[in-house]
Amino acid sequence: MDHIENLRKDIGHPNFIKKHSASSRLWHWLNLLVITGSLLTVLLNSTLFDVNRNAHYIQEQLHSVAVSITNQQASHVAHGLEDKVWDIHSYFGIALTVLFLFRLSSSLFEIREQRFLFILKKSIQYYRSLSKKSTQALHEVAIKFLYLLFYIFLSIMVITGMLLTFKQDLGIGQETSHNIKEFHGFSMYIILAFIVVHIIGVVLAEIGKNRGIVSHMIHGGK
Repeated sequence: MDHIENLRKDIGHPNFIKKHSASSRLWHWLNLLVITGSLLTVLLNSTLFDVNRNAHYIQEQLHSVAVSITNQQASHVAHGLEDKVWDIHSYFGIALTVLFLFRLSSSLFEIREQRFLFILKKSIQYYRSLSKKSTQALHEVAIKFLYLLFYIFLSIMVITGMLLTFKQDLGIGQETSHNIKEFHGFSMYIILAFIVVHIIGVVLAEIGKNRGIVSHMIHGGK
């Protein structure tokens, strides 16, 4: 989610219309698909593939055809089903990592005015030039720092996700793996919160004065 509000206009130069680079637009939409798929796997494992619920269901179904298994055996089968979904989650995680690396590398080839750090710096400079009295400029700076936090937590989620995916190859112990999983889950909730804020911001902008955000994220703007 590369843009929480309409960034096409430079607040210091309102007649200047910014373009979204092709690479950032591609990353935005692919990132949306991958994160959505990843969140869906988490939702599935917390609902349809819940281990305790499925273990009981498996026992009931087998009992109806005169087959009896222990709680431990039923839980083992249920864990196997859950692991299948987590495997898909890992694939989405690898795709997210590739997209994140693509975003970092492609930004090196963007023109200076399209680079995030340049935009952040210009927003801060403009806010300071107004003696910190402009609400609009303050809002712009706040949005940029939200972007910065988003990228930080996205990087944490990517790194921790890869550590969990390859924990056996890396020799990561169970306790360390549990701690990494906690960081990974926390980052996921932060990213989810950003997505919600992003969608709300886009909807409010589209029905307000800053229309065309979605279309400009498709064709890049004028």
